[in-house]
Amino acid sequence: MPARTTQTRKNADVTGSAASGPSPGSGPRFGSGPRPGPALVRGLAAACHPLPAAAVTLFAAALTAAAGHGPARAAAVVGAVAAGQLSVGWCNDRADLRRDLATGRQDKPLVAGTVTGAAVTRAAAVSLLLCVPLSLACGTLAGAAHLVGVAAAWAYNLHLKRTAVSWLPYALAFGLLPAFVTLGLPGAPWPPPWLTAAAALLGAGAHFANVLPDIEDDLATGVAGLPQRLGLRVSAALAGLLVLGSTATLVLGPPGRVTAYGWMLLAATTTALLLAARRPAGRLPFLAAMAVAGADVILLVVELRP
Repeated sequence: MPARTTQTRKNADVTGSAASGPSPGSGPRFGSGPRPGPALVRGLAAACHPLPAAAVTLFAAALTAAAGHGPARAAAVVGAVAAGQLSVGWCNDRADLRRDLATGRQDKPLVAGTVTGAAVTRAAAVSLLLCVPLSLACGTLAGAAHLVGVAAAWAYNLHLKRTAVSWLPYALAFGLLPAFVTLGLPGAPWPPPWLTAAAALLGAGAHFANVLPDIEDDLATGVAGLPQRLGLRVSAALAGLLVLGSTATLVLGPPGRVTAYGWMLLAATTTALLLAARRPAGRLPFLAAMAVAGADVILLVVELRP
């Protein structure tokens, strides 16, 4: 994460505007973005938050495979989740443009000028429109569950990230993802409660871990979600506890004996989170949460396989 200068923070007001920075759509940087082609594709790919989008999509694919969906339904589930995640990522970068300008976020494609705001807006709208029929193709109830999760993520981007309930959209969206997968099965069964709880805890933990590197800049630009209000150390501790709680729920929730892999996963999760807690201001806690989520997926595939 590039360093922010003290001067850029001083130039930022609580609405996210910059006293000396360019405004969206002004100047050659925003008036003439990359022409259609590889440069535009690269800019859009970088602006969609590719790591979280890929992680959530792979998580959905693993759940779909474990639940026993056929190829056509599995493709619709994965396509809907991918479209929804792309729309959320592009919406996030577009909504944060003024704040990113104010804090000098040159790692952001919109600030660096590698893609225009109009292109990101169009991409977000198109992917959201694609998400609707793909979601409903999995069944009305399943599709509704997924679309509620996507709507929660958009609400976070547009407003709720600035409130004390900033964690709620993450918990809701992640918690509904297993329901999207299982409600598309014959008989439309709801997922087991332990799976919903584990997914919701992981989502809330990911929110706290993802915010940690940007707490100072968020506060400087008027974003006061729950992690920003609690501060770096408390939020880092909560991120670890929530992710650990998610893993513990996955390991201990299903009926029957805990497998050797389950105990190993609990021990490895605890170790990884303790190591990540030593550097709470960096990206390590978020990367540790993603690594734990990947290990959890393996356990889920085993637990849910018909």
